Amino acid sequence: MTARWRIGYVVLAVLLLASRAAASPQNPPRITLTVDTRQAPEGIVHTYMAIPVKPGPLTLYYPKWPPGEFQPDRPIANIAGLKFTANGKRIPWTRDLLDVYTFHVDVPEGARLLDVSFEYLEPQDRQPYLMGLSATDKLVDIEWNQNLLYLAGVPAQDQIFDATLVLPSGWKFGTPLPVKNQRDDQVTFKPVPLNRLVDSPVIAGEYYREIDLTPPGEPIHHEIDIVADSAEALDMNPQVRKGLTNLVAESGKLFGSRHYRDYHFLLTLSDYMPHFGLEHHECNDSRLPEWTLLRPNAAYLVGGILSHEFVHSWNGKFRRPVGLNPPYYQAREETNLIWVYEGLTDYLGHVLATRSGLWTRKELRQFYASIGAELGPGRPGRTWRPLQDTANAVPGMIGLGGRWINWIRGRDYYSEGDLIWLQVATIIARQSHGKKSFDDFCKLFYGGPNEGPQLKRYSFNDLVAALNHVVPYDWARFFQERLNSTSPEAPLSGVEASGWRLVFNNHPPAAGLAQFRRGVNAAYSIGLIVGNDGIVMDSIWNGPAFKAGITPGMKLAGVDGRVYTPERLEDAIRGSSKRSEPIRLLVVNYDYYKTCTIIYRGGARYPHLVREVGVPDTLDSQILRPRAPQE
Repeated sequence: MTARWRIGYVVLAVLLLASRAAASPQNPPRITLTVDTRQAPEGIVHTYMAIPVKPGPLTLYYPKWPPGEFQPDRPIANIAGLKFTANGKRIPWTRDLLDVYTFHVDVPEGARLLDVSFEYLEPQDRQPYLMGLSATDKLVDIEWNQNLLYLAGVPAQDQIFDATLVLPSGWKFGTPLPVKNQRDDQVTFKPVPLNRLVDSPVIAGEYYREIDLTPPGEPIHHEIDIVADSAEALDMNPQVRKGLTNLVAESGKLFGSRHYRDYHFLLTLSDYMPHFGLEHHECNDSRLPEWTLLRPNAAYLVGGILSHEFVHSWNGKFRRPVGLNPPYYQAREETNLIWVYEGLTDYLGHVLATRSGLWTRKELRQFYASIGAELGPGRPGRTWRPLQDTANAVPGMIGLGGRWINWIRGRDYYSEGDLIWLQVATIIARQSHGKKSFDDFCKLFYGGPNEGPQLKRYSFNDLVAALNHVVPYDWARFFQERLNSTSPEAPLSGVEASGWRLVFNNHPPAAGLAQFRRGVNAAYSIGLIVGNDGIVMDSIWNGPAFKAGITPGMKLAGVDGRVYTPERLEDAIRGSSKRSEPIRLLVVNYDYYKTCTIIYRGGARYPHLVREVGVPDTLDSQILRPRAPQE
């Protein structure tokens, strides 16, 4: 241990002892928290806290690593107006020199309560996830970790919060938090430990709808709470409602148990917020465009995100890798098993969406075709960067856009996880001669009595042992080979073993099934992904366009002597197999024009799955077969 580290440990020990002087597990601190959202339409959320203290040095944290984000919470920069008072007098504070999320105060003699107040100023730029906007003129999403401080040195589960939410007049809300009482627009929740509070967001708005999704005979209540920027956007069609109810029923059949008191799908519909899903134990915080429920493919769009976040209640919340559960929200999370946390969730989410009827089997097959192509010829970066490294380096990759993603690689543990876990399912079926299925593993690993939200950690060895309990196999070697592979080929053995094969032809996917819905996806022909505006989103490393000098960030201005449009580029690619001359693209690079000549004569190429002759179709007949009665 170096001298620097010894000093660091001494400082940490002093801070922990100072904080423990104010609280102990035998006498957990009871913290009062009021979050006032009445100015949320103007982008301002107010926080007021009262923390029991004792005189002396005190350290407080702003949550740095919120659960499910795997990176420091950058909205620390949006905290303003921070004040500490005791006995009516202001107390000076200092921010830690080594950690901007840490604050130090000296509590004066005679003080028993420390009053804290600050404002959270909503971001106005298009940042991803919780770094982005969470309020509009008609709604607000409250993730409590953005609106509180907490005591250093006391585990999250030992800090009890009495939380109150103040809403704009007439707004309604949805949350899994049990309500103690409500008076007008002020809602007080029952006392809750910090870890449960942070895991229980609230959505609220002028336009709100609550829909019961509890299947017949299901003893635990499930509902979807929706807020939107307009009343019309709340109109959920019967197909989506039926599919979500089936999703609840199918999850019960898959896992054989639930680990929550009740469950809330929290859905926010707004064009102004970043669109994503964030998992919680008894709910999920999912955000989609305003008119999602009114679109013809609403079931596909809703099913793709809500099923994934729902599965996280079992895989990620009830069962969690050992490195993803620090006792505080300040320690860096170890993400080496995120290919299980996210990859397995992605696989099960898509399977359940299909079993429940939110997705069709054709849509799931096209999804497998798309990611099989994307992770094969569309991902040359896999030849230098193994999947395990994309997991290990998660905090440095969150927020990466599409530029150079084919060469850098990004969050491939999601989609490649789909393919790897599909192969696991086919191996279990083959090795057991059809007597066992992946459902048996899910019941074993995620089952047990429902004792409400709780955490059960696991390691890589625990995962391997559970799989071996279902079907003996060299699972450790199986995973290590795939996680550390630098093969240029995507792991499609599971797709092939289930009776299907990836091919490329000149037929675009059916409407609603295309992986890229705007611009031109020519990744598998000339090696370009282009937006409607002509901006090059990605250029496949060493592909035809790359060799012609076209790279991400450039803008296409012309195609074969005419002004660029997506249709003209697609026509040029389609006709390339019938002409001898190359494709010529006029490109803007910064404020310079240049003409790039692309040597390509292969025509349009799109990925599809076709039946593998002589191999039984176990994907449709077994893996995707519904287990529960359908609504």
